[in-house]
Amino acid sequence: MTQTTAAPHAAQLGGPVAVATDLVKSYGTGDGAVTALRGVSAVFARGQFTAIMGPSGSGKSTFLHCLAGLDTVTSGSVRIGDVEITGLSRTRLTKLRRDRLGFVFQSFNLLPMLTAEENIRLTGRLGNRRADRRWFDTIVDALGLRGRLSHRPSELSGGQQQRVAVARALLTRPEVLFADEPTGNLDSRSGAEVLGFLRTAVDDYRQTVIMVTHDPGAAAHADRVLFLADGMIVHELAAPTIDGVHAVMRRMEG
Repeated sequence: MTQTTAAPHAAQLGGPVAVATDLVKSYGTGDGAVTALRGVSAVFARGQFTAIMGPSGSGKSTFLHCLAGLDTVTSGSVRIGDVEITGLSRTRLTKLRRDRLGFVFQSFNLLPMLTAEENIRLTGRLGNRRADRRWFDTIVDALGLRGRLSHRPSELSGGQQQRVAVARALLTRPEVLFADEPTGNLDSRSGAEVLGFLRTAVDDYRQTVIMVTHDPGAAAHADRVLFLADGMIVHELAAPTIDGVHAVMRRMEG
């Protein structure tokens, strides 16, 4: 398979909200050096749901972390909107992540001493931004959290905790929501609920979502899937289905 980029598909959906160009990421030096990304380029359109898949060690999580400014790159560039983030100082990068990006991880990362509502509002308060009440209500009701706002994380199921994490990530209306295995710690029903809302956020609120997953069922919620192997994008699948994702994965394994 040859490496591809996502630019033509992204352009059809609207202007890009994130662009990666020739990303290289290496760890270590000399004989012990490991290259996790080998010149990866991709474009992510506003209002698009992209899943990133690949076998263990393919570089998919490294790619997501570099896109989100959570990890540095060895060479290449990442743009979020009109900002080149690979050259930002740590302070400016932290501010950009707080003000313009949202994050959902496999671990829910909720503060145990805060209620669900306080956890949802936390990012906005750290940035001294007052959340729009109507948007807060929209998210809370869409995620079915209205009756759980006064509960602490220990009083919530895993699915409810992840929905709180999604609500927190979306409250500031981020330009991009990055999700790293967001259903990895959930049962199938709770995972389907979280994925369904991410799909709704894209369709109804024009949210941009970039998600790493190993699950073909999760990937089937996306508009497209980028497949990585050996640190390169080796295939792109538009309008994915579970069977279609399985078929690509079988070809990659063969």
